[in-house]
Amino acid sequence: MPEQQAAFRALLDLAQRTRRSAKGLPAQLDIRPHWSGVGFSLLGQRFVAPMGQVSEMLEVPGYTHLPNVQAWVKGVANVRGRLLPIYDMANFFGTSLSGHRKLRRVLVLEIGGLYTGLMVDQVFGMQHFPMDTYQEEAGHLPAEVKPFVEGCYPAGAHLWSVFNPATLATDERFADAAMA
Repeated sequence: MPEQQAAFRALLDLAQRTRRSAKGLPAQLDIRPHWSGVGFSLLGQRFVAPMGQVSEMLEVPGYTHLPNVQAWVKGVANVRGRLLPIYDMANFFGTSLSGHRKLRRVLVLEIGGLYTGLMVDQVFGMQHFPMDTYQEEAGHLPAEVKPFVEGCYPAGAHLWSVFNPATLATDERFADAAMA
C-alpha cells in the first residue's frame, strides 16, 4: 500500500508542475480577421480577385480563334465539355501581356450566367490579407483599369489592388465582343 501512495503522490506532483509551467491559449483579441482572394499579375501590377468570383485557374488551354470579334477575344476553348470564351485582359486594357508565355494563366469566372476566362500574365494563388490593412485608394493604376478596382491591400513591398470581375462582367465594352 505505501508503494501505491508514493506512486500516487509522484503523479500528483507531476500534474502540479505541469500546470504551473503550461502556457495558456492565445487570447481571442490576437486573432485578426482576414480577407482572401486569388492573386495575379497584369500590366506590371499585382491584383487580387475575390474568392467567390473566381471558380478556377487554368493553364492557357488550346482555343479556337473566332472571326469578327474584338482583338482582345482570343477565342473559345472546350473545358470539360463547356465552351469557355478566352479574353486577353491586357489587350482589353489597351496593351499586351508581358512576362513568359508559360506563366500565363486563365482565371475562370462563373458569375450569374457569365462563364468566361480571363487571360493574365501570372497567377500567384490564394492570398490572405488582414482586413484592417484595407485601403480605399488603390494607388497608381492605368486609368482603363481603375473602374474595375476597389481599393487595395499592402503586403510587404507590394500593393495588391482588389480587382472586381463582377464589375467587368457588367461593362458594356466587355459585353460587346463583336467587331463594330
